[in-house]
Amino acid sequence: MENKKFKNVIAKCGADKLLPFVPVYIFYIILHGHLSPGGGFQGGVLMVAAIVLIYMGYGYEGAAKCISRGFLHKFEGFASIAYIAFAMIGVLGGAYFCENVLFNHGNIGDLYSTGTIFFMDTTVGLKVLAGVGVLGLSMLGLVAATDDDGKE
Repeated sequence: MENKKFKNVIAKCGADKLLPFVPVYIFYIILHGHLSPGGGFQGGVLMVAAIVLIYMGYGYEGAAKCISRGFLHKFEGFASIAYIAFAMIGVLGGAYFCENVLFNHGNIGDLYSTGTIFFMDTTVGLKVLAGVGVLGLSMLGLVAATDDDGKE
């Protein structure tokens, strides 16, 4: 019994040390995805790493308290609408849907140097982050439920 308590302390300390860096890394990949390998989708999928870290340190109850499913659902809807709005900039500019009409702004290699691609890639990252976050919490909820029942 005491060995299990010791493992929980180690997991909590490890989660506490790593968790401040995980969102920074996630948003770095999302924001710089249009300039380097990676991008919105890859950065959003890394959200599962944050959820698993919280789950390992604090259990499902801690993860569910920290990350609200309801908020993630609403945020995913917001990101979808934002993507459509940025994609419509092309239509409003007399071009095609999703066409990059703001490509001549910024210097090459700067964070904002790719026009509407930057905004669309960022909203894709936020949408994937929210969607994968809900999926991760749901799957961990099922794992926690089977652990509580004592079934495998």
